[in-house]
Amino acid sequence: MSQYTRKTFDEVMIQNYVPADFIPVKGKGCKVWDQQGRDYIDFTSGIAVNALGHCPDEIVDVLKKQGETLWHSSNWFTSEPTLELASKLVEHTFAERVMFANSGGEANEAALKLARRYAVDNYGYQKDTIISFKKSFHGRTLFTVSVGGQAKYSDGFGPKPAGIVHLPFNDLDAVKAMIDDHTCAVIVEPIQGESGIIPATKEFLQGLRRLCDENNALLIFDEVQTGVGRTGYLYAYESYDVVPDILTSSKALANGFPISAMLTTTKIAASFKPGVHGTTFGGNPLACAVGAKVIETIANPAFLENVQKTSALFISELNKLNEKYHLFNEVRGQGLLIGGGIN
Repeated sequence: MSQYTRKTFDEVMIQNYVPADFIPVKGKGCKVWDQQGRDYIDFTSGIAVNALGHCPDEIVDVLKKQGETLWHSSNWFTSEPTLELASKLVEHTFAERVMFANSGGEANEAALKLARRYAVDNYGYQKDTIISFKKSFHGRTLFTVSVGGQAKYSDGFGPKPAGIVHLPFNDLDAVKAMIDDHTCAVIVEPIQGESGIIPATKEFLQGLRRLCDENNALLIFDEVQTGVGRTGYLYAYESYDVVPDILTSSKALANGFPISAMLTTTKIAASFKPGVHGTTFGGNPLACAVGAKVIETIANPAFLENVQKTSALFISELNKLNEKYHLFNEVRGQGLLIGGGIN
């Protein structure tokens, strides 16, 4: 019996989380086992992280191999795994340039800073307003939590960054009324996750693209949760026929190993000159080696097709359950990012 129990958490950890009473000690595939050896089917997937399940053999092999080779070298150098993952992301997306960080919040922080710096470089300091949407979630840094559309996460931390506007999601008219020459960026989740799996309409996202073009504003897609195969596409923007200027990715990118990425074009990336933004651990070889294998696996058309087939099966069976038991008022989402309203 381990000396460390759920009670230990209450004794030594800061209480900003309320974890389950049991402690998982092993995971494989879709299952985890606790300290007593009881097994559970893991429907949480690490909050949309373990896209390939727990400890997949092919990922473990990559981790072991890289772990015996090079863990960390700092950003004074690059590494082959870093370049491999960046090359794969460029190959499979609209992007021409990639920057790595460690979490979705950090990737979004970088995206927002890049948007403002790009506006300074090209239009002047007066162009700094960021449009976001109510009930959105973009991270826990002071900047990203302020840009997120849920005051409960940002209140109580002192003065918030200025120049941020929150509008109703899927309301293009509200954006038309607000966007102007002072707007530097619009940031949006193609499917809002934190607020209950609320998909954007195609008309809304295509309208945002048009309005950004008309007002020289950048369109940022936060695909931290929707990205890396979750929706049945490598990234959800593909299903909407809308290409963003900046895209952020994390969660499933290395199947649980901490990493994130900001993807953009060469022109926009030029505003991040040496020293303007950085991270100690971002792009470290260990994380990137794992991420490269994950992208190689999930970008396979057969893999993504299976996600869509599995999604159709899930939604069909959920609807059958609903017809019998009247559990939901709707089932919504895309791919294996599925939610619904509970009756």
